[in-house]
Amino acid sequence: MPRPVWSGAISFGLVTIPIKVLPATESHNISFHQYHLDDMGRIRYRKICELDGKQLRDDEIGKAFEVSKDTLIEITDEDLANMPLPTAKAIEIVAFVPADSIDPIRISNGYYLAASGAVSAKPYTLLRKALERSSKVAVAKFAWHGRERLGLLRVKDDAIVLHAMRWPDEIRSPETLAPDPVEVGDSEIDGAVALMEAMSEDDISGYRDHYREALEEVIAAKAEGKTPPRAEDETRPAGEVVDLMAALNASVQAAKESRGESGEHATVHDMPTSKKRAAKKTAAKKTAAKKTTAKKAAAKKTSGRKPRSA
Repeated sequence: MPRPVWSGAISFGLVTIPIKVLPATESHNISFHQYHLDDMGRIRYRKICELDGKQLRDDEIGKAFEVSKDTLIEITDEDLANMPLPTAKAIEIVAFVPADSIDPIRISNGYYLAASGAVSAKPYTLLRKALERSSKVAVAKFAWHGRERLGLLRVKDDAIVLHAMRWPDEIRSPETLAPDPVEVGDSEIDGAVALMEAMSEDDISGYRDHYREALEEVIAAKAEGKTPPRAEDETRPAGEVVDLMAALNASVQAAKESRGESGEHATVHDMPTSKKRAAKKTAAKKTAAKKTTAKKAAAKKTSGRKPRSA
């Protein structure tokens, strides 16, 4: 297991649960170094004091708040640790809410909360079982890295998980992002729902990071002096107009075939909407009107002819 990133307690009413906080996720990203193109020299970033030009170690660097252009107020780690804030040393549960009431966009990094010592085993288990039985999640406050944060506690298997959450005022409004109003027919919506059904999964644990795998192949090939593999050019011509119903039909069939299901009966039928019916009626009226006009014109033309002489 990874090393704890924080130690403290969960404050649950009058109950205190000593815990250790451990990262619940790990990164498998491939990191790159920056280098000088001319001589392949590494590019490094150093912390230099702008007054004396010296390079500083981390233990020589402190925090300060700039109250004006030439005035800095030093803030020490001791100042931060001794703030009169209940959440400075505890994860304080403030409410219990339904899980589906939390907007996923507010949820950030996840951490496992491990019981710290034998004394915390019973209250830890009590909180976990209470969360399970209530089908709710806990909303909590805690202070890390120089700021108070909002958190969400939920149960995963036999452990309690803490998710850092963004404050409501940190979420930008999406109201200006919606496209201009467009009309979408019922048949198109049915087609999209049929595609969703064809692509439904009960378990997504088998998905892999294909980008990282492809990048590893590129690195391995170049390390051996070989030409790295390249993707085939399958770019779609710019400005191509897509037939939405045809695309949905093809997508449903491809999804079924990828699961080993028969592609038969995978067609999304384009049912006529009221507008289409109205358009057909209008077209029929126009056709009938044209025929009537033509008959009248023919009759008028016939009546206007002079009789032939005998």
